[in-house]
Amino acid sequence: MMKKIWIVTGSRAEYGLLKPLAEKIKNDGRFKLEIIATGQHLASQYGLTLREIEQDGFKVSKKVKMLVPGDSQRSIAQSVSLGIFKFGEVFSKERPDLLIMLGDRFEIFAAASAAFIFKIPIAHLHGGESTFASMDDAFRHAITKMSLLHFVSTPGYKKKVLQMGEHPQRVFNVGAIGIDNIKRIKLLSSADLEKELELKFGKKNVLVTFHPATLETYTAASQFKELLLALDDFRDLKIIFTKPNADVGNLEISKMIDDYVKHNSSKTKAFISLGTLKYLSLAKNVDAVIGNSSSGIIEVPSLGKPTVNIGDRQRGRVRAKSVIDSKPQRKQISCAIKKALSPKFKEFCKTVTNPYGQGNTAEKIYKVIKKNIDGLTDIRKTFHTIGEK
Repeated sequence: MMKKIWIVTGSRAEYGLLKPLAEKIKNDGRFKLEIIATGQHLASQYGLTLREIEQDGFKVSKKVKMLVPGDSQRSIAQSVSLGIFKFGEVFSKERPDLLIMLGDRFEIFAAASAAFIFKIPIAHLHGGESTFASMDDAFRHAITKMSLLHFVSTPGYKKKVLQMGEHPQRVFNVGAIGIDNIKRIKLLSSADLEKELELKFGKKNVLVTFHPATLETYTAASQFKELLLALDDFRDLKIIFTKPNADVGNLEISKMIDDYVKHNSSKTKAFISLGTLKYLSLAKNVDAVIGNSSSGIIEVPSLGKPTVNIGDRQRGRVRAKSVIDSKPQRKQISCAIKKALSPKFKEFCKTVTNPYGQGNTAEKIYKVIKKNIDGLTDIRKTFHTIGEK
């Protein structure tokens, strides 16, 4: 009997990471794959990235609209509540044999909460990781406790999932799935990017992505202002912004980007959403990636490029030696950018080893799912104490 596997995705970045795995499942005649789109995919202000999924040849079987307008704590809480309600409506009518999800966002937390109540087995990617200044940390760990299969990206993260009481036979260190895209996609050249994105590269170029640190209080705008002031210290720098996710405080950062681009139009460009191919191609062709996105920690080192990581949002994550950490202060950010742009450090970055693996992660996950899916009918589990047999 054909097994139904659903993948739930709520953001542009997480869909791009899951795409290689989705393709493997789709091409296996033993499985019926369905994509469940929610969150930012269905919102025009975040690029309506549902279209990217459909353009890749996947049928979006179900659309769960859950985002409440706004970027306040109240609107996020209401979005989670609405998401649980609407996912509950979906699961009450039809249930998959396995629900696959990645990461730590509130949209994924809502889907996991509803799925757990409906006794649907969950396979979770990127558990055990830490993001000190983000509420995503708690969402991620909560999703771990609701999941049956765990696909972690480093040995250290496997240890943390085991510390949460998960059974060793259900926890698999497979590396970071984002590296698969770097290995398998033919990235665009600088000339192709200039044509595709209608921009002109300068002598030195940076890609900037900055998200609010959601467990900090009213720091997003002040920290981003410090970053913009630091960028002003480099007059000949071409700056390409990607806008933040739907987190508390994201609208103010988006407005600051728009204002900065308006007043520096000759050297800046901003995008709501780039998609996997364009984002990775830009990261490969610029001189450095700046901000506080997980991509700068996990994927960019495999491109041989420097990352300037600002503030505490990614504090706690394992990182390659190509990542330069900086406090969210103009002088320190400026010094970090200067180091990242130096010829010596840029050459060094080409030699670093990425602790998140060398790719082929989707294949590893696919094989584990094939082997285990018939035994996932019971979601009950005991707390496994480390050292127990």
